[in-house]
Amino acid sequence: MAPETPRAEIPNIFDPAVTACPHAAYRKLVDDFPVMRMPITDSPIISRYEDVMFALRHPEIFSSEMSKQLALGTDRPMIPQQIDPPAQTRYRKLLDPLFSRKRMLALEPAIRQNAADLISGFVADGACEFNSQFAIPLPCQAFLHLFGLPLSDLGLFLELKDGVIRPQDTAENVFDVEEINAIRARAGKRIYAYFEDLIALRRTQPRDDLMTFLLDAEIDGQKLTNNEILDIAYLQILAGLDTVTATLGCNLAYLAANPAQRQRLVDEPAKMDDAIEELLRWESPVMGVPRIVKQDVEVGGVAIKAGELVMLLLGAANIDPGEFEKADVVDFDRARNRQIAFGAGNHRCLGSHLARMELRVAMEEWHQRIPAYSIKPGEKPTYSAGIREVKYLPLIW
Repeated sequence: MAPETPRAEIPNIFDPAVTACPHAAYRKLVDDFPVMRMPITDSPIISRYEDVMFALRHPEIFSSEMSKQLALGTDRPMIPQQIDPPAQTRYRKLLDPLFSRKRMLALEPAIRQNAADLISGFVADGACEFNSQFAIPLPCQAFLHLFGLPLSDLGLFLELKDGVIRPQDTAENVFDVEEINAIRARAGKRIYAYFEDLIALRRTQPRDDLMTFLLDAEIDGQKLTNNEILDIAYLQILAGLDTVTATLGCNLAYLAANPAQRQRLVDEPAKMDDAIEELLRWESPVMGVPRIVKQDVEVGGVAIKAGELVMLLLGAANIDPGEFEKADVVDFDRARNRQIAFGAGNHRCLGSHLARMELRVAMEEWHQRIPAYSIKPGEKPTYSAGIREVKYLPLIW
């Protein structure tokens, strides 16, 4: 059993200052406290790459199954994220082809046009607030396109998504667990109601979209139930409206503050894919993912009991020098980049091909139209914790 860690030495990864630039905190955890228990909650955090990968690859020990600790305003598990194999495998076999690299490339022209149109709306101004004017609307338009939904519903979806993912933004007391859960529950009920109406509509008016596909899909000769469709759609609204937005903001904030790296992408656009993989490693917007321990286990000399909630710190694992050579250097020429910003194992992000395509298209279009940009003098980006998003990114060019 590892000795108790002095609280003064433990980095607070949820502190806004740390969230803005978490790498020093990550390295301290990886180097000094690869498995540690958080003060107050006593919940374990695992940060070393090897240990995080072990947990991600062993869902029979580190489970994603929904429990009270992992509920996000839902009545049932989100599919396929909150169920484990072998049940999860059946849904992945159904959904993986729908989000294949080939199918996502077919969406590229529409997303590229959306990106160009957004940029055209503000490029002549010489300035923008990147999050609200580009990073939020672009991936949200892709989500709406997948489900065949009107752009006019975007504001509603953003409100519902934030009610689930960031309930603290509207809570009177961010430390009141009951209030936080109530905000999530209200948003969750509205999400269910919206998609119930959409299911009814698509049964009578089918279209070439994801909802119609789900209504026609079968697993082992059986069509999906309404609840199964709702639980798939619920996950898509959270994943489709948040993580790409967060990644775009983190990437542009980094490039705006590092003009030599920015200029390289302008001069060598063929490096874009490599740059995106490296920025996913370095920025890691999804800082960590929770798991419920199913059986007693020891990791890094720390005993973890069945039933405990564990945080797998993806951001820290992505700068672990035990896995990455020159881990503290952002290197667009990195030859071996096994970054895990999208997770790994059975629960690797279902939409990773879509996310990579959106990121590439967005950054290509941006740098073709706005090759030289910087953070507005006197201003600085502000970040959120958990899903590490740049909530305010004022740029000028």
